[in-house]
Amino acid sequence: MKQRRPKKYGIVIDATRCIDCKACLIACKVENQVPEGFWRNWIRPLWSREPNLKTEFQPRQCMQCDGPACVQACPVGATYKQSNGLVAIDPIKCIGCGNCVTACPYGARYRNPVSRVADKCDFCQHRLARDEEPACVVTCPTQARIFGDLNDPRSAVSQRVAAGDLVRVTAPHVDTRPNIYYNRETRQIDWGVAPTLPGNVHMPIDFWNQNPKR
Repeated sequence: MKQRRPKKYGIVIDATRCIDCKACLIACKVENQVPEGFWRNWIRPLWSREPNLKTEFQPRQCMQCDGPACVQACPVGATYKQSNGLVAIDPIKCIGCGNCVTACPYGARYRNPVSRVADKCDFCQHRLARDEEPACVVTCPTQARIFGDLNDPRSAVSQRVAAGDLVRVTAPHVDTRPNIYYNRETRQIDWGVAPTLPGNVHMPIDFWNQNPKR
């Protein structure tokens, strides 16, 4: 019997369907109890002044990269790549140094001021454990996101990738081989984040002072 390949989760985003309603942002924030002032996902509007280009709303989040710079940057191994393709964070190991935050070329990470550890999108792992899709996927009124197992040829996301006409919106500084794909019409632009790749760990003293232990 042919052994089935392990799951590898990914998302295809059709930015032409995004209407900037921000339902995905609110759903994610509520589902994952993201603290005020921080977000696990966001939408970047790409305004166009050219007559032949339309305004584009580009949903963004952690890219669940195959070559994640954040994993290399973590000095204690708290950030790691799971067999299912997700880049995860072990809150017990995390020391809140922020090295992974600055290493991410997509600006997809932040330090949680309540738990004092790094945080980011994890495709709602608790929902995946219940065979449910991420909150942002099920909430989108225009079905701009297709989620599923990239290693399952029967899945909608795998079939969409196999059909082609997709692009990976990669940072210009480093190709981390993202597992989030966009329709080919999506504009490739500078993410506006210059990552600090593995090297210096910087412990933010002011962060700890402003967020004492409860």
